[in-house]
Amino acid sequence: STQPVGNYKRTVKRIDDGHRLCNDLMNCIQERAKIEKAYAQQLTEWSKRWRQLVEKGPQYGTVERAWFGVMAEAEKVSELHQEVKNNLLNDDFEKVKNWQKDSYHKQMIGGFKETKEAEEGFRKAQKPWAKKLKELETAKKSYHMACKEEKLASMREANSKGEASVAVDHQKKLQEKVEKCKQDSQKAKDKYEKALDELNKCTPQYMENMEQMFGQCQQFEEKRLAFIREVLLDVKRHLNLTENQSYATVYRDLERIITSASPQEDLMWFNNNHGPGMHMNWPQFEEYNPDLVHSITKRRSQKKVVTVSSYEKNQAYTASTEWSDEDQTAPNSGNDANGGTNPFDEDVVKGVRVRALYDYDGQEQDELSFSAGDELTKLEDEDEQGWCRGRLDNGQQGLYPANYVELI
Repeated sequence: STQPVGNYKRTVKRIDDGHRLCNDLMNCIQERAKIEKAYAQQLTEWSKRWRQLVEKGPQYGTVERAWFGVMAEAEKVSELHQEVKNNLLNDDFEKVKNWQKDSYHKQMIGGFKETKEAEEGFRKAQKPWAKKLKELETAKKSYHMACKEEKLASMREANSKGEASVAVDHQKKLQEKVEKCKQDSQKAKDKYEKALDELNKCTPQYMENMEQMFGQCQQFEEKRLAFIREVLLDVKRHLNLTENQSYATVYRDLERIITSASPQEDLMWFNNNHGPGMHMNWPQFEEYNPDLVHSITKRRSQKKVVTVSSYEKNQAYTASTEWSDEDQTAPNSGNDANGGTNPFDEDVVKGVRVRALYDYDGQEQDELSFSAGDELTKLEDEDEQGWCRGRLDNGQQGLYPANYVELI
């Protein structure tokens, strides 16, 4: 079978396909980068929300610190996935974009220079052979037509011999026709064989020129394939956080925090602060002492409203913005911003929760001491002198300046 003319077009089209595949790879990388960014944001929001919920909840001690460790893991992993996003866009995406720009050059008339050069190279290599092939096809057609005419003439001449009514002159003409057809057929055959011989002579050069052009296209495609493979390895390296030393450190730290949690230590703390081990002030018999009662009453009445300096106001504790989530929350999950409740709030606790704005050191035995940011429970409203009664989380009750706290 003959080599079809124009069969190189699939090879030329592969050059255009390579440019389109670069666009596809860039879109693929860009979409993955969006996923990484969204995941990083979700981790940060989740960590912020649950850190607040656990801080407000009843969990305590080393197990609470271990719980916070899970939130710290989310924050660190969020940073790593943000870094993955940056690497995908700043390194991999830009690498493909720049390679595509350097490898494919657009023409003013449309298309790419590389495609046009390949098209013209193949056409030039094939042109002489294609011309000889066309001559061969023409000679072949002429030879087959001559053979057909010779066969028809022979059949007429043979049929005339069996008919007595056919004149001798007519039979002679039929014989002459057969002879002429044989001569024409031989000439057509010689011409056909000559055309085939000429085509065969130029075929080796044709094959050499076509293979040379095909080799150039193969080299161009090899560079593209090798480059795509290189980029995919870069993408894999950026995505594979298990090879990132920082990623491994995150989980080593988390494991250390969790395994260091001691249930026995927490139970002992609770026992000493809220159980049998706490300090007990058992009732004792006390004689009536009017001077002592008068002294206490006088001290309470002489308490002045504690003022806050401008410096303390500047150093005041600022509560962080409440986290909100538009997604449907799980049963019993907290969402204060949307009017929900903290899942750890205890219905049995009476009073109102408040947060300290400033540090305060109690001056009397019946006064509380706390630091800015501490939370406590207000048990009684502010009196005329500006004092409130409250209870610290360790159970201690006492008085404190009303203007040193804010409602939570």
